[in-house]
Amino acid sequence: MRDDALAGEGRKETGRTRLAYALPAAPLAALGLPLYALVPTYYTETIGLSIAAVGWVLLAVRLFDALTDPLAGYVADRWRPAFGRRRALFALSLPISALSALMLYWPPADAGLVYLTVWSLALSLSYTLSMVPYSAWGAELASDYHGRTQLAATREIFTLIGTLVAIVMPFALGFETKGFSGLAALGVTVAISLPLLGALTVSRVPEPDDATVSALTLKAALKEIAANRPFLRLLSAFFLNGLANGIPATLFLYFVSARLELPDMRGPFLFLYFLCGIAGIPLASLVARKLGKHRAWSLAMIAACAVFAAAPHLPAGAMVGFALVCVLTGVLLGFDLVLPAAIQADVIDADTAASGDQRSGFYFAAWGLATKLSLAAGVGIVFPLLSLAGFSTEPAAANSDDALFALAMLYAWLPIALKLAAIALMWNFPLGETEQADLRSKIGARAGKP
Repeated sequence: MRDDALAGEGRKETGRTRLAYALPAAPLAALGLPLYALVPTYYTETIGLSIAAVGWVLLAVRLFDALTDPLAGYVADRWRPAFGRRRALFALSLPISALSALMLYWPPADAGLVYLTVWSLALSLSYTLSMVPYSAWGAELASDYHGRTQLAATREIFTLIGTLVAIVMPFALGFETKGFSGLAALGVTVAISLPLLGALTVSRVPEPDDATVSALTLKAALKEIAANRPFLRLLSAFFLNGLANGIPATLFLYFVSARLELPDMRGPFLFLYFLCGIAGIPLASLVARKLGKHRAWSLAMIAACAVFAAAPHLPAGAMVGFALVCVLTGVLLGFDLVLPAAIQADVIDADTAASGDQRSGFYFAAWGLATKLSLAAGVGIVFPLLSLAGFSTEPAAANSDDALFALAMLYAWLPIALKLAAIALMWNFPLGETEQADLRSKIGARAGKP
């Protein structure tokens, strides 16, 4: 089996297919990051909503996701229109996602908690309806161990490009402006680019083969998932590491402004961080090829812990020191983006080989929910804790030393504890290249394919 093979395609066509598949990842990224890193800050600092109330709203949105995400995954697997089960749902979700982003990122000056709640719910639901079939589509296009890393790497490069745009545009055009702000300009950009690039993907990327031999009932499917130990282990590590990444993402702007006293560097630091993430993607692929995906990811998390341990000790004005933190953690971000996504596809193989039912959509809905819950838990946990510590989000507020210490501790040291737990789960993960190849052989034999 070729390392870079996509189902049924030659080497030259594979590159074009991979590129066409990856393009929508850029505007989709502008739906994910801003909801947690920019929207809370904009609605608290510029609109003037309570920091604790915004935290509770976003946590409530994630509880809503706990109901809708599994349903979206079930529909993505069981709905089989002639147009293709992955392509059809993805295409239908695009205009809803585009409208939701436009409304949430371009709020009226008097927007309140109800407005934030309604459009956050709409964006979260539509984002799920986009990402579940899109992720499952990618997992089913590539069938071999390292080929999945390649496909995930291509997609995540565009994810980071979209992330960079989502960072630069709001700050370059005025993040703290009511009305048509830089965040509103981002909403317009997403509303235009997502349907266009999504249409290109739908028209150019083939529907993958469905390896389902016999579809299980919902009860039987849930029983198989509960028995999939590699899935449960990966999901736990994925959640813990996602929470570890979500907390500093949520607090990044406050940490730079209040703790480092460098408010004008918030945009440049974020840009540097994600720019270095692009450089980390090929490095992650290289290390994974030599050491295996789970071991490469574990080593990256260990390195991230070492870097984060030093962050709270940086004094105010430490521009160079924090820039180094952004460079190192940015490179390691490439590992976080590529390797878990590639391992997810391997875990689905374990279920498909055992049950004869390929339910990639349901699995990616579970992972999507874990991602959202981890990010929302970060907001729901740290915002109330900051409020209790007396930290003020007002741009010119004079926060006490205790409040700034609480900010630094939550920003850097709490994520370390979470990452260490994720490392313990992944270091000796049971699915490597040999095991995954055996699973694909079983899936092929069950389906009557060589």
